[in-house]
Amino acid sequence: MLDGPRLAPFSGNAPDALVVLLHGYGSNGEDLISLASMIQPALPNAAFVAPNAPSQIPRMAAAYQWWPIETFSMTERAAGAAAAAPMLDAFLTAELEAAGLPSNRLLLAGFSQGTMMALHVGLRRTETVAGIVGISGMLVAPDQLEIDIRSRPPVLLIHGTDDEVVPFRSMDLANAALTAASVPVEMHVSPGLGHSVGQDGLEAAAAFARTVIG
Repeated sequence: MLDGPRLAPFSGNAPDALVVLLHGYGSNGEDLISLASMIQPALPNAAFVAPNAPSQIPRMAAAYQWWPIETFSMTERAAGAAAAAPMLDAFLTAELEAAGLPSNRLLLAGFSQGTMMALHVGLRRTETVAGIVGISGMLVAPDQLEIDIRSRPPVLLIHGTDDEVVPFRSMDLANAALTAASVPVEMHVSPGLGHSVGQDGLEAAAAFARTVIG
């Protein structure tokens, strides 16, 4: 079972919502949970958890991956996301049950490879989550979405124009596929930003979170 660092609700009350943060390739839950502290004041009654991906990258300390990256091909991404999906899906279900919360009180937020997982799993869950935030990522296997989709939560895509790892055009491609599948999408562009999370992106994510679960 996946696990990682957690933050209890800022208010000190029992959680009335759950935010799951999914890190990118070569990172870990500690990296993402640091972002939670910036979003927490906007969601004072939400609990946060940032699970480590299921496998560690060989010969790299505290570096995890949702799937190994070797060819950067669409086929590799599709196969990797599909292989990791059942474990993440089970983790989300277990976390909601432990917190006593329904699926519509769950917000998924991912960065890079974590965005790919958030979109892949969140849109295929039978019970609709509150929303999905995807930062500097892409939609894996867009041609399969209309076949596989089981729910249509609101999605916020955030991307820097100067992303050197995941091309900026990935946001438009994801938006087109999501819109075609009748998924409500918002986009936030971070001018001049590379493959990272900017303050403006965090503010956009916090505003989106307040709308869907605040």
